[in-house]
Amino acid sequence: MAEDLSAVARFLYEAGTLKQTKRTGWWMAGVRDPESVAEHSWRTALLATIIAKLEGADPAQAAFLAVWHDSQETRTGDVNHLGKKYAPQADPRAVTDDQVAGMPEVLASAVRELVAEYEAKESREVICARDADKLECMIQGVEYKAQGYEHAQRWIDNSRARLTTKSANELADAVLATDSLDWLRTALGEK
Repeated sequence: MAEDLSAVARFLYEAGTLKQTKRTGWWMAGVRDPESVAEHSWRTALLATIIAKLEGADPAQAAFLAVWHDSQETRTGDVNHLGKKYAPQADPRAVTDDQVAGMPEVLASAVRELVAEYEAKESREVICARDADKLECMIQGVEYKAQGYEHAQRWIDNSRARLTTKSANELADAVLATDSLDWLRTALGEK
């Protein structure tokens, strides 16, 4: 068991690299210091719970899927859409197999099954998690645009157009109709 936990410990350090792994597509929009993959994954998981709850799916499973959806990027980096045009994308299941090698089987199989579910793109929870991924990108784009990065509009439009669930589409409309600092004004009683 100690060897199995050593594999888990190694993975935890590996997962921590996502805190420094930047989302590279934002560089094309001129963002100097874009969010990390870990930052993106956190809000994606939060959004997945919201969308899943509104869609009648399991919010815990949707969040679980969202937390792991980019975990392979510790090995592959964040390859943006232009990069994918020229370089074949690594199979997330194969990367995950390598990442969980040596872990206790109960954990390794759970992670492999989770990634396989996400890649199958079929369950209601996966659909919610995938919409959360797109909606998070859209929201980040709105925030970057508010900071003066006008080219972020392309990411806002593309992400918005790729949403599939009713709840994600309605939430996107609400987000686009709300200023990114309205939460603060409301909390301060200014609105």
